[in-house]
Amino acid sequence: MNLSEMITLVRRDLKDEATPYQWSDDELTRHISHAVKELSERVPLPAKATLPTVSGSREIDISSLTDRIMVQAVEYPVDESPAKYQRFSIWGDTLTIISGNEPNGSNCYVYYGKLHTLDANGSTIPRKYEDLVATGACGYAAISWAALSINKVNIGGTMTPKEYRTWGNERLRIFKDGLSRLGRRQRIRIQQLFID
Repeated sequence: MNLSEMITLVRRDLKDEATPYQWSDDELTRHISHAVKELSERVPLPAKATLPTVSGSREIDISSLTDRIMVQAVEYPVDESPAKYQRFSIWGDTLTIISGNEPNGSNCYVYYGKLHTLDANGSTIPRKYEDLVATGACGYAAISWAALSINKVNIGGTMTPKEYRTWGNERLRIFKDGLSRLGRRQRIRIQQLFID
């Protein structure tokens, strides 16, 4: 699915398929981006980077890991069998290897999660989460419209802003419930203790 297809899906759910549209493509893109960021926080796109170490230093610059949400593991030295994962800490854009031998300037592998993309060329969002993103975007769009329509004359009467807000909050509740069921923060993980 690409961004245009997602906008069409969101419009369908909002019943906003006849021109002139209530929401512009730019407005819906902003709400979709908001939902994609929240999904990414829970289910980040897996990525792997090869980064250089500095001889005699345990610190690694990870500023090149664009759209980074979290770091899962650091392998150093690389390509050994079994793989040697090191304990680490992160402060800003600096990753510090805590365990193992001090790096000698060779490369390390950093396994991390980053933001999903959804643009004109396609998407990294798994198909099974596309409807969830659309639900979140609909919720944000409806609440935004409710705030905008307060104290405005509309053919729906005085209840329209409240109804949009109620419907939008219900969509957001469904979205947040869906995120909490699949979120990495809620997941029980079995991990092994690292031996120095």
